[in-house]
Amino acid sequence: MVTAKTNEEVLKIIKDEDVKFVRMWFADILGRVKSFEITRRELENAMESGMGFDGSSVTGYQDIEESDMVAFPDPTTFRLAPWRPKEKPVGRMICDVKTPQGEPYDGDPRQILRKAVERAQKMGFDNYFVGPEPEFFYLKQSAELDPLDKGTYFDLDLDSASEVRRETVLALEEMGIKVEYSHHENGPSQHEIDMRYGPALDMADNVITYRVVVKEVARKHGLHATFMPKPLFGEAGSGMHVHQSLFKGGRNAFFAPEEKYNLTKEAKHFIAGQLTHAREMSAIFAQWVNSYKRLVPGYEAPVYIAWSMRNRSALIRVPMYHPGRENATRIELRCPDPACNPYLTFAVMLHAGLDGIEKGYEFTEPMEKNLYELTSAERKQLGIKSLPDNLGEAVAIAEESELVRRALGDHAFTRFINVKKAEWEEYRMQVTRYELDKLLPIL
Repeated sequence: MVTAKTNEEVLKIIKDEDVKFVRMWFADILGRVKSFEITRRELENAMESGMGFDGSSVTGYQDIEESDMVAFPDPTTFRLAPWRPKEKPVGRMICDVKTPQGEPYDGDPRQILRKAVERAQKMGFDNYFVGPEPEFFYLKQSAELDPLDKGTYFDLDLDSASEVRRETVLALEEMGIKVEYSHHENGPSQHEIDMRYGPALDMADNVITYRVVVKEVARKHGLHATFMPKPLFGEAGSGMHVHQSLFKGGRNAFFAPEEKYNLTKEAKHFIAGQLTHAREMSAIFAQWVNSYKRLVPGYEAPVYIAWSMRNRSALIRVPMYHPGRENATRIELRCPDPACNPYLTFAVMLHAGLDGIEKGYEFTEPMEKNLYELTSAERKQLGIKSLPDNLGEAVAIAEESELVRRALGDHAFTRFINVKKAEWEEYRMQVTRYELDKLLPIL
């Protein structure tokens, strides 16, 4: 693994490794990687003065009358692309987007997350750590829903993509992403590679890198990897459970051995904050029309707003505490999917939790019943609400949310809402295969 901390170190690596081209990456408002390539001789200027681009051509960025944007590569993100030839390798750097005046751009998802982390630091926390677990499917072709195998959770003999997955793990490690383990998931040809937790901004960078690496390695093997939340009817969809913890004074701020559930008051209020704002955040962590095909009862996707210690049908789970592993105490939010914008998702998650701490949101007892087996009347009696049923409902709730607006900032908030409204309206007008097969013969 080749890493650097300064511009000077990057330039030395470029020379030593005979790198001819460097890819500049940044994310649009939806979390999709945008990229342009520069030559080695242009890199020094790019690091000093940035590289200009047309912001009006990037989803959720600028209007055409004020379109000039500048990308500044972050030297700490420099990596060699492992899917490219070893001779004359290609570098990669993730950029911060700024205005022509050199100010951080309010619409840059990286900047939005950075501001959320700064809020946590102003409240006395060292850092916000997350450990995302993105799931994905391997398909034989991108245009066909044709899985490689019929394997299920942790299967060995039916896991036909184990070698592809191992190669992916090695490529991720080469990119500086520490992997804890990988395995076959519940669905046919569904897989999961779990990254070791780290600071939120680093992990958001890692998520967008992860998605690119998974797809590139799959392509080398003639396969298509998809992070679509629900590609296969009747099968489990792909989630991205996110483990979270706050640290203060170098110690886990969520662990309290003397308190009930071994959770500090801060942890309890943090949970309450995320539960309180779960419906408002839904349009961010489940941002696609297809996201809500996953968020339905019966396929292990959490839709009911409650927390538990062991119950995986709840929205939030607190994994069991193990003596000697106090720093591993964490809160697992189970509803995000792997196609979200990780910068915006981690930002709204953090703001929701911090609001809970700052305002002292009421903490409720855990719900250890299987929420899928309760009737709607029973859930109503227990005060258990559910996530929105579709993107249209989610966007309408987000549009009225003071928290989401504050987390994203007015600029990004307005553009995100408008993009998602357009997606929902386009979807509503479609005539689907289901309607034709079901209704055309009888109507």
